[in-house]
Amino acid sequence: MPSLRRAAKGAQPPQLPSPNRRQWFRRRLLEWYRRNGRDLPWRNTGDPYHILVSEVMLQQTQVDRVLPKYAEWLAKYPSLAALADAPVDDVTQTWRPLGYNIRPRRLHAIARESVERYGGELPSDEATLLSFKGIGEYTAGAVLSFAFGQRKAILDTNVARVLFRIFIGVGDPKSHGMKRHLWEVSRTVLPRRHVFDFNQALMDFGATHCSARKPKCGTCPMRASCASYPFEAATE
Repeated sequence: MPSLRRAAKGAQPPQLPSPNRRQWFRRRLLEWYRRNGRDLPWRNTGDPYHILVSEVMLQQTQVDRVLPKYAEWLAKYPSLAALADAPVDDVTQTWRPLGYNIRPRRLHAIARESVERYGGELPSDEATLLSFKGIGEYTAGAVLSFAFGQRKAILDTNVARVLFRIFIGVGDPKSHGMKRHLWEVSRTVLPRRHVFDFNQALMDFGATHCSARKPKCGTCPMRASCASYPFEAATE
């Protein structure tokens, strides 16, 4: 099997997964998620604001650090209106010690704009969400998928790793061109039903099974048709 090495100069761009491989991947991933999916509080709510908070907190921060802060934050700021009314210094203080402290300021600005322009509700269309500073393509897709039930693809670090290893395996996974291709892969493999579970499964599989340094290749349900099996840590 190919390892995660850079593709030769002038190589053809990778192909999108075939219909058969898409179906195979969806079935295996959803079966894995039914047995191994994590019970996380933001998976038990349809509140767009709560889901936005979780997605912003999870940027560059591990789940175990986010869990207590997520509960504390929502107890103090249970709605966009409550967050908008709070002094920004208080909001920043509440955020600590998660780090990357531009995030609470951006959440505060999103809350104020939502109150001023959208009646205290988070908009449900992609273009408007992307107009908020601090909401990029991934966060918009996550909110639309998890809060509004829309069929939207996602691509965070964990998802990109899974899709690259399984479907591509050769090239530079961090290049701009590869990232854009992986967005197309994510859209291609996205099912028409069970979108919530599928996207959550992608993130869980990357975080807990197909991890960055020590993936569990021996028990991986994808290994029979994975472009990177067995994974060689030194090559990534």
